[in-house]
Amino acid sequence: MAESNAPQPDVTLLLDMDGVIREATLSASLSNENVDGWLGKPWSDIVDRGGDKIQRMMADTKRSGLSAFRQITQRFPSGLEVPMEFTTVLLGGRAGMLAIGKNLQAVAELQARLISAQQTIERDYWKLREIETRYRLVIEDSNEAVLLARVADLRIMEANRSATAALAASARRREGLVGCEFLQEIAPKDRKPVDAMLRRVRDQGKAPGIVIHVGADSAPWMLRGSLMTSESTPVFLLQMTPMGSSLSKAPFEHEDLEALLDALPDAIAIITEDGELRRVNQAFLELVEIGSKEAVRGKPLGRWLSRPGADLGVLISNVQRHGAVRLLSTAIQGELGTETEIEVSAAGLAQENDRLIVLVLRNVARRLSNGPEADQLRTALAAMNESVGKTPLRTLVQSTVEIVEQHYVRAALQLADGNRTSAAEILGLSRQSLYAKLDRYNLNKETDSEETTKGG
Repeated sequence: MAESNAPQPDVTLLLDMDGVIREATLSASLSNENVDGWLGKPWSDIVDRGGDKIQRMMADTKRSGLSAFRQITQRFPSGLEVPMEFTTVLLGGRAGMLAIGKNLQAVAELQARLISAQQTIERDYWKLREIETRYRLVIEDSNEAVLLARVADLRIMEANRSATAALAASARRREGLVGCEFLQEIAPKDRKPVDAMLRRVRDQGKAPGIVIHVGADSAPWMLRGSLMTSESTPVFLLQMTPMGSSLSKAPFEHEDLEALLDALPDAIAIITEDGELRRVNQAFLELVEIGSKEAVRGKPLGRWLSRPGADLGVLISNVQRHGAVRLLSTAIQGELGTETEIEVSAAGLAQENDRLIVLVLRNVARRLSNGPEADQLRTALAAMNESVGKTPLRTLVQSTVEIVEQHYVRAALQLADGNRTSAAEILGLSRQSLYAKLDRYNLNKETDSEETTKGG
């Protein structure tokens, strides 16, 4: 029973002392191949560029009786080429040698899937880092006070500059506001109404805004709240707008924020729940190939989508149901006939009695598959295939991760124009961790030479 369950070779060749095939036996998985034509031919004639390996295996066998395992691409009469691992054994007397081969195709396919999965993970991580960077940039430069507070204890997790100033904390470091309880930062008379509003937000996801008083002068502010998830912790997104003359102007209508949106490389659009455009930035005009913002205001966004009914309907319904949409793939058809593949992220925006949807439309026509850096990455990954059968799988995986990691470290440095502090932030690393990777992959010389060239 033990012998019947033992693994069997996929190819067995009986060779004479000169390497000529005298007999060939195939396993059941290759039984449809007719190998009668192999008989009488040298083994080296039916492999793909493996003649040198075969000669070394035969020399080792004649000298020691047994050769080491070597990877060879075996050609079959049908044209099939299979990566195989062979060893040769010397038979008694001058009876010849026995070559025993095992199919490595499953291992090669497994490595290819592993590399593909690793690349997908890295691309998705990169997209998330880009979205988070844009989100923080827009929130930080907004004139509206924005805070994140934990649902469990209402302690402040993040606050932008406007919120820090509004809560009379401008004289201290912003980190001093983080960790404080939000209710303790507002007037005592407003704490009970705010607590009731936040309970309603927690239960229903939204609630009408209320007026609160903050700061040393008890200035009136309109407080709005919504529920969101940060990692695994539910948090309140709190937005505070000053009452009075500032209240009549929507947050995104401020001149500085308007200039910021126009400077963004990705298209920004604000639409109603009916899909009608209210506001766009310059990148959106370039995407739809129209020269004036007035020419698109009031027009339906679906006019330029490749599948207006399906894509726009899915986007709006998901924002209404879940509050946000991430990375919806579609295409924009410009007025001049240019079609551009895009990914859309969106979130709902409540403005007085109106409910709007803010869209970020990212041009994804240029992917990892383009550019000299991508060519280098593909070349390095392709070279790893030569190591299949010679190197343990754990080592292959580690080497693949190192190749991909080097690629993205270089990409981050290029995106940050050589600034290592910015590159570390883009990658989500500390500066010490980035410096360690630069030393590990010997990239310090590259970055130093780039800085010297720019300085000269």
